Amino acid sequence: MSRCLVNRLQPRPESERGARSRTAIIAAATLVAVTLTTISARAADKPELIPDQVSQFATTSRVMATIEFSLSRLASTIDHDVPRRLATFDERVNCVHRRVFVFNINANCDIEGYVERTGPISIRGRGDRVIGAVSIYGTAAGQGANRFTARIHGDTEARAIVEAEARPVLRHDWSVDLNFSDGFHWTEAPYLHVLGREIPLARYVEPRIREQLAKVRGRALAEARRLDLRAKASAAWQHAFEPIRLADDPEVWLQVTPRDVAFAGVRAKTKVLEGSLELSGSAEAFVGQAPPPLPPPPLPPLGQDIDEPGAFDMILPVAISYDALRQKVMDLLVAAPANNGAVRDIEVYPSQGNIVIGVRLAQPSDGPDGRNWVYLVGTPQVDSDMQSIGLPQLAATVTGDSATGGGAASINDLIAQLRQNLTVSYEAAYHKLLDAANQRLTRPLKNGFRMEGAIESAKLDRVLLLAAGLTVALHVSGNLKIVYGL
Repeated sequence: MSRCLVNRLQPRPESERGARSRTAIIAAATLVAVTLTTISARAADKPELIPDQVSQFATTSRVMATIEFSLSRLASTIDHDVPRRLATFDERVNCVHRRVFVFNINANCDIEGYVERTGPISIRGRGDRVIGAVSIYGTAAGQGANRFTARIHGDTEARAIVEAEARPVLRHDWSVDLNFSDGFHWTEAPYLHVLGREIPLARYVEPRIREQLAKVRGRALAEARRLDLRAKASAAWQHAFEPIRLADDPEVWLQVTPRDVAFAGVRAKTKVLEGSLELSGSAEAFVGQAPPPLPPPPLPPLGQDIDEPGAFDMILPVAISYDALRQKVMDLLVAAPANNGAVRDIEVYPSQGNIVIGVRLAQPSDGPDGRNWVYLVGTPQVDSDMQSIGLPQLAATVTGDSATGGGAASINDLIAQLRQNLTVSYEAAYHKLLDAANQRLTRPLKNGFRMEGAIESAKLDRVLLLAAGLTVALHVSGNLKIVYGL
């Protein structure tokens, strides 16, 4: 027994100690290599952070520049210049033409009377025309002019409405031609019945009406030229280039850049006549800061007339933070009974057009530093009707040790849960931005101008996964006009 103890205490040969040392070194190196290889593989399999490039939120767009005419004011001005009594007549006419037995009896009568307007001149718009109307009243009396007709006498009266119309045209030199029609028409032809015959009043009245219409035409043209349409259009053109701050949190700015201008016709609205220009160009939204100053070029020449002005369009960016998406994922996973506290941490980030959701799962064998990450990748899908974003095609890319045993079942449960229930609404953010934009688009401007605008519809343009968050870019349409006048 003492011999055995002596043998154990004796030093081993040098060759045996070296062999065991080399074996230990090789084993340690192998362990380190395996560990590094595993870490490297997991790092390589983790989707890389690659956000989308920031792109311009720009689109072609149109702004109306509108000059309003008060038709009531114009009518009042013209009414002041047109006399109330339009015509007075004293005529001798052949009033009796009969055959009595073998005799042809022709006798003259004296007709006298007048025609005057019974109310003010009214001017209203009808489509692209200006309609002027006035009601008239005529009275006449007749008396036989010789001994055969001395006992013949009578009197009568008539009422009618006469209308005239004009079609305003803007010429390329910015002058206005009201383009009055050559004639006018009666709503009821005026006839007087005297001594048994009809006497048309038109031939007595129309020359005077035409004379007054010539005055009306001249006065209306003078009123139109006083507006100095070129100067008004140039001021509206410069106002269109002014950036508009649509929202404050986050800051969203609109920059309109017109390039061309065209006459878009005349339209009537109750007692107001609108002459419109279309300023066509582009509209761009800027997020986070105001756009750089953009000095407007001179007003370009008028282009070809258009029948209808186009719509105002712009891209409205609605932001959703990755933190909001992360919190939604956390709420869903924590509330799922099957998880039973298996989720330790979550990260959300963009990668090449996809959303990456990193889920750190807790395993029973993990120490406090255990790291079991699952990376789920999916392309965001927008539900425009519900105004929300989901990830219905979510799939796992890296599961590591979590893919084995009970971990695989847990991961599959998580994916199914997120596919079915993960939706993030942008409805509140959209309506907040929309309300702010509509309020800012309607505002007073300088020197008698004002801006009126409203966004009426929206459709999805694209989804951007930027570094700062997810952006739903909506193509919105509506109307935007710069108004001078009432």
